[in-house]
Amino acid sequence: MSEDNSQTWWQRSDLEYRGEDLFFAGSRVSSLVQRFGTPSFVYSFARVRDNLERLHAALAAAEIGGGYTVLYAMKANRFAPLLTSLQQSGLCGIDACSPREVELALSCGFSPQQISFTAGSLSSHDVHALARYEGLFVDCDSLHAIDVWGSLKPGSEIGLRVNPALGVSRAANSKLQYAGAETSKFGIYAEQFDDALALAKKHSLTISKIHFHTGCGYLSAELPQWDRVIATCMDTFVARCPDIRTVNVGGGLGVPHSADDGQLDLAAWSAILRKHFNRTRLRVEIEPGEYLVKDCGILLLGKTFEETKQATRFVGVDAGFNLAPEPAFYSLPFLPLAPKRRGSLSQRTVVGNINEALDVWYRDAWLPDLSGQDSLVLINAGAYSASMASNHCMRGELREFLLPDARE
Repeated sequence: MSEDNSQTWWQRSDLEYRGEDLFFAGSRVSSLVQRFGTPSFVYSFARVRDNLERLHAALAAAEIGGGYTVLYAMKANRFAPLLTSLQQSGLCGIDACSPREVELALSCGFSPQQISFTAGSLSSHDVHALARYEGLFVDCDSLHAIDVWGSLKPGSEIGLRVNPALGVSRAANSKLQYAGAETSKFGIYAEQFDDALALAKKHSLTISKIHFHTGCGYLSAELPQWDRVIATCMDTFVARCPDIRTVNVGGGLGVPHSADDGQLDLAAWSAILRKHFNRTRLRVEIEPGEYLVKDCGILLLGKTFEETKQATRFVGVDAGFNLAPEPAFYSLPFLPLAPKRRGSLSQRTVVGNINEALDVWYRDAWLPDLSGQDSLVLINAGAYSASMASNHCMRGELREFLLPDARE
């Protein structure tokens, strides 16, 4: 791969070099650094809306017999101004996985009826907190959850999160799979399903939804496996529940992280949904997180040093992996870019300020001359970054900003 290709695969109309200046959401990145400082996450709601509208078009093309609902997986990014903008757009509901997420979604304008709750290892405190919200729909992902919820809310409707023992993820990354060869904590397995149905009957619960989410970040190459996941869940679980009205196919839709990745083929993705649901009366729910918000965000970083150690040229920045752990924990690269593109490209390794060997943002990134530049930017920082940040080494300081959609 040439140096040039490695530096251009990510470019699009709202994230590109114009001359020597890098632009994001219509603004020079150098101006964003001056305006917001570092380290700062900056999100573009215009990009979020574009992603949502693209997804809606693909779902409409699937001609799903019972219609569809988009539920934003708010664990990806729970920045309140973003949630409020999503609610005002009317383009999605919320997928929540903790009582506090439910509370935050409600405070940002969503109603309980617009929220679907799915989580594991529920405590009695969790269940009592959720039961307060009339209209909130709860998916139970274990026999324990069915029994506890049924004891508190007998006669109610529930969903069951199931596990088909098949996973799907970007490049078969096992760290991103929620099901597969290794037994997972997520969902009810086929061997448990008779017991799940019996518990639901014991508490007079109506099972009106089957839910499955088996992995994250899948792209076009993984679509045949995603097709098999749906087929397995339809045959093994949905077919056994006469009161099913909704099938939640989870989230997991990915975005490119490197030049070797391509955009997810939404037409092919839509065709799989059409094959399974066009001739049914079932409603389909989809829970995207990464696909909606990952590429809407950048992380502005201050450059702290640049020097060569042995044969490696290091560039240090003023934030570490604790602010965005995916590169370190899940091998998902966040490509670094310079606000200004000057001179020829050469390889640098970008590192943070945390006292851990894991604290490497990107190895051997092709970057231009950085002399006279006091900042860098990481792309694909809109999801599972600030929402997963910690105060490790007492370096948890960060700021978040939402750029409004200028079309509104």
